[in-house]
Amino acid sequence: MLARIIVSAAAMLILNFLDITGAVRFILYLIPYFIIGYDILLKAAKGIVNGRVFDENFLMAVATVGAMILGLVSNGDYVEAIAVMLFYQVGELFQSYAVGKSRKNISELMDIRPDYANIEQDGRLVRVDPDSIATGSIIVVQPGEKIPIDGIIESGTSSLNTSALTGESLPRDVKTGDEVISGCINMTGVLKIRTTKKFGESTVSKILDLVENAGSRKSKSENFISKFARIYTPIVCYSALVLAVMPPLISTFFFKAPAQWGTWVYRALSFLVASCPCALIVSIPLSFFAGIGGASRHGILIKGSNYLEALSKTNCVVFDKTGTLTQGVFEVNAVHHNEIPENKLIEYAALAESASSHPIALSLQRAYGLELDRNRVNDIEEISGNGVIAKVDGLTVAAGNVKLMKRIGVEYKECHRSGTIIHIAINSKYAGHIVISDVIRPTSKEAVQQLRKTGIKKTVMLTGDTDAAARQVASALGIDTVYSELLPGDKVSKVEELLSRKTGKGKLAFVGDGINDAPVLSRADIGIAMGAMGSDAAIEAADIVLMDDNPLKISKAIKISRKCLSIVYQNIIFAIGIKILALLLVALGLANMWIAVFADVGVTVLAVLNSTRALFVKKL
Repeated sequence: MLARIIVSAAAMLILNFLDITGAVRFILYLIPYFIIGYDILLKAAKGIVNGRVFDENFLMAVATVGAMILGLVSNGDYVEAIAVMLFYQVGELFQSYAVGKSRKNISELMDIRPDYANIEQDGRLVRVDPDSIATGSIIVVQPGEKIPIDGIIESGTSSLNTSALTGESLPRDVKTGDEVISGCINMTGVLKIRTTKKFGESTVSKILDLVENAGSRKSKSENFISKFARIYTPIVCYSALVLAVMPPLISTFFFKAPAQWGTWVYRALSFLVASCPCALIVSIPLSFFAGIGGASRHGILIKGSNYLEALSKTNCVVFDKTGTLTQGVFEVNAVHHNEIPENKLIEYAALAESASSHPIALSLQRAYGLELDRNRVNDIEEISGNGVIAKVDGLTVAAGNVKLMKRIGVEYKECHRSGTIIHIAINSKYAGHIVISDVIRPTSKEAVQQLRKTGIKKTVMLTGDTDAAARQVASALGIDTVYSELLPGDKVSKVEELLSRKTGKGKLAFVGDGINDAPVLSRADIGIAMGAMGSDAAIEAADIVLMDDNPLKISKAIKISRKCLSIVYQNIIFAIGIKILALLLVALGLANMWIAVFADVGVTVLAVLNSTRALFVKKL
């Protein structure tokens, strides 16, 4: 394109200095015209054949062909027609450069696609295509290399750089037995990894597919522009026809004055050039594309521009508690009313619960801190919704809630601390209780504060936990409303109730862990999955996926969406405003075709450059 622009401009300048007239002059000027505009003319012709007549190619083709014909029948001036096409192509070149630059920036920001995988053959490493690696294969990842496929570490320890996925610079330490996902960079040790997925199903492939296909879900603004262009272009074409025909006819029949067909046809052609909706058609989708790319850099994956637009209108955020505002990691916080030593009570409780994989049981085992000898335990009876009764060292140990104590007829002591209370009875005699509670995420309180600063009017927390435990967490974080002791189905009902109370155009966002909250994530206006790195369920159920466990990313995502929408509205107002002004000036004869093309190209370039600002969200 650059070569065509240079050759066409040079040919036009040379011809301008030659003293040639008539048909020869017209034929010679056709050469630079076709060099610079043949593709526009071909696209216009294809559009007419395919029934898509009214587009920017048609407008440019009609305007410049008309200008060439005007030159032929009047003064032999073909420079303007060629110059209009020339400047239009210069604008297209700048536009494609800006769009290409934006896509390149996004590709670099999401530079997580692995180029190869290492496998060991005959004692040496061989690089192969990750697509060729079967599930269950052993791959070797050396320091500085990307992990190409999800898997479990068979041997080795290292630190992983997850910044391309999460936007966080803090490395993650891994060891044998840990699960790792593709896209992370191995920083220190050599890792041998047994793959658990095929390359096409791995985290990196899903993320790249999600980002690349985000454009398929269009926002209302993009749909508006598409509809606007379909209606606007025929209107300006018919308006140009009226401008070319009506004033000469009125002048002739009503005022008995000269028709001045050349003047009005020229104005109509200039009107067509000025009317090109390129700025809107290109800059609006680019703004959303850049916004989604900029968010991806910070570990915020947005599935489409429709969700980005909806997020900007959020005024109510509903949180799941466990695994979202809290870490989902239960810890023993206290032991009360114990008749035997504290460590002994925890030991008996941990042994009684040794057959369970429930988070409460695991917290008791962690608090015990030693390897459990399962030979000391037998006759385990798990009573659903109550707890467990087992023989430990020959003693009958009952560990569970108040219901279990009532069931076995043991008088228990109430606990006024919030959290999960595990009452222990040994040989039908009360031995004390253990207080277990979930750990609040370090950034949860700040996350709620930041949401208020972004203008979120209401925050709600939903949980299946006890009312006392839920209210303690809500009070510590500054949550407005709490609904506790909910079953999974109750959460959907509560979200529907909140949606029914909603007024105005504000949107409700639900933030959950993405695995157990799929129904609620789907029901909310915007579903945001927290702590979802590598979770297939989260990527499927949510509209927005936060690639790490940091709830602060929610307010950042809202700020990104609002910045992006602000840029979109700026471009719409600017482009339409300048376009209307240019059309009026041309119709009144106050601007010629040169001004018209400068208005079109200039507005497009400025709008595209403004759109690229959506990529940069560092200071938000």
